[in-house]
Amino acid sequence: MSAATSHFSPLARLLHWLMAVMIIAMLFIGAGMAASVSARHEWLLNLHKPLGIAILLLVLVRLFVRFATRQPPLPADLPGVQVLAARLSHVLLYALMFILPLVGWAMISAAGDPVMLGSSLQLPGLLAANPGAFAFLRKAHTYLAYLLFFTVLAHLAAALFHGWVRRDGVLQSMVRGKKG
Repeated sequence: MSAATSHFSPLARLLHWLMAVMIIAMLFIGAGMAASVSARHEWLLNLHKPLGIAILLLVLVRLFVRFATRQPPLPADLPGVQVLAARLSHVLLYALMFILPLVGWAMISAAGDPVMLGSSLQLPGLLAANPGAFAFLRKAHTYLAYLLFFTVLAHLAAALFHGWVRRDGVLQSMVRGKKG
């Protein structure tokens, strides 16, 4: 990596780690909602909705930051298949971070329920109430969440591979902001 771009910008690193925590929380909250029929379900749902909208907004900010700042290059000796996997996995991560909240919002709209962000802020519905659309979107939201979970695991595995096996500075560029 060149000295000029050996690390991600501080804002890019902040957004990365903030969203990582939010996405992991969302996955656990979603799993908790799916496994609970108690009063806890409503409480988790009231966490899940605004957190999903926050992720949707932050991914837009994150995309702007990604295109507005220079990114450190991947190591020159990285095999082509790994370069392709890195690029495709990042596209998939960004797509899922954008699509999943929209599908959730549309799903809640199709259920005929309001999308509330707190006790007083209600988002407009994306769809009219429609049981068939709700059923489809609920399955889609679930399958996309599983895909996000597995993609996050692959991303983590790749980061650890770079940090512990290759020791090529890729992990350090996001963890500490510089090699070393």
